[in-house]
Amino acid sequence: MEQYDVAVVGLGVLGSAAAYHAAQKGKKVVAFEQFELGHVHGASHDTSRIVRTTNSSPEYVALAQAAYKDWAALEKATDQKLLTITGGVFFLPKDAPTPIGDFTRSLDARNVPYEVLNAKEVNKRWPQFDIPDTVDTVYTADTGIAHAAKTVLAMQSLARTHGAVLKEHTRVDRVIPKASGSAVVIQTSKGQVHAAKVILAADAWTNKLLAPLGVHIPLSVMQEQVTYFKPTEEQAWESSRFPVWIWGGDPCFYGFPSFGEPTIKAARDTSNNFMTPEQRTYVHSPQLLEQLNSFMGKVMPDNGRQPLRTVTCQYTITPVRQFVISPLEKHRDIIVGLGAAHAFKFAPAFGRVLAELAIDGKSTEDLSKFGIPQTATYTSKL
Repeated sequence: MEQYDVAVVGLGVLGSAAAYHAAQKGKKVVAFEQFELGHVHGASHDTSRIVRTTNSSPEYVALAQAAYKDWAALEKATDQKLLTITGGVFFLPKDAPTPIGDFTRSLDARNVPYEVLNAKEVNKRWPQFDIPDTVDTVYTADTGIAHAAKTVLAMQSLARTHGAVLKEHTRVDRVIPKASGSAVVIQTSKGQVHAAKVILAADAWTNKLLAPLGVHIPLSVMQEQVTYFKPTEEQAWESSRFPVWIWGGDPCFYGFPSFGEPTIKAARDTSNNFMTPEQRTYVHSPQLLEQLNSFMGKVMPDNGRQPLRTVTCQYTITPVRQFVISPLEKHRDIIVGLGAAHAFKFAPAFGRVLAELAIDGKSTEDLSKFGIPQTATYTSKL
């Protein structure tokens, strides 16, 4: 049976990052993807993701700061531009679920520069917006865009360059810790391998692999969608003239300037369209598109704007959207990575930390906030 130092299950952005970092550390790495590499069945495909330090929790701000350094290292290693810094605005209505003070305190705690703007200042700086007076805004100059599909491919290419074996169309059916604690057996659709450590970056499929171990993490899986719009005046929405934006109300919306094509991209953050991966339709909701159109018509009016295409994706949400970056309590050789549908911006650091836990047993980052949720259940199956 083949023997590896580290096995990674799932090759979305987090698994790809973990495989790269583990291989970069000189370890013998194998990684499994049940679909083809670059598939559209999870949450790592399409063109763009927001990168930002703005967050209401200082632990996430700290990890984002670390991630920017890892992004720079990744760009250097690949000789590719993966981030486009545009600046970004975080809109917080007076009745927002999270008050503006939580964001500014977190940024202050980590010495991140920012501006607090009123609606008049926002609308003057970016006349594409029509923000009401009841909204406060946090602007951070370091906000920008990561090229999603290019990033995943870059990490996979680097992993292979450092010797990792990446196996697509290979479903992992079970991970079995050996009684001696010396290795884990990984049963796949194409045979078995042994690994000293296993990193589970399986997102919506995580609990299928945890169930035989007597562990269940409460996860909500839903189909989401993003829409690309053709604006009337293309130049007004270019990244040099328009920022990344997030509307921190309930519901939450977000969007991008033009990036790689003369369109703008926008979406609602969570629509609670609950499902399982097997139930996913890949068909977008006209009702959600109409809701998005209505919202954008109010806060960034453009009478001639037209929707061009809508792309679906899959969200896997933990309680309070907490990251999970932790070994299992009773099976320390198995490490879980869950990004709760907001981890792409952290991906180079997230993957590095997973690799550190697998290889060194500890991380250089503060992971105190990212343990297995207390609401997780455990049984005595093993």
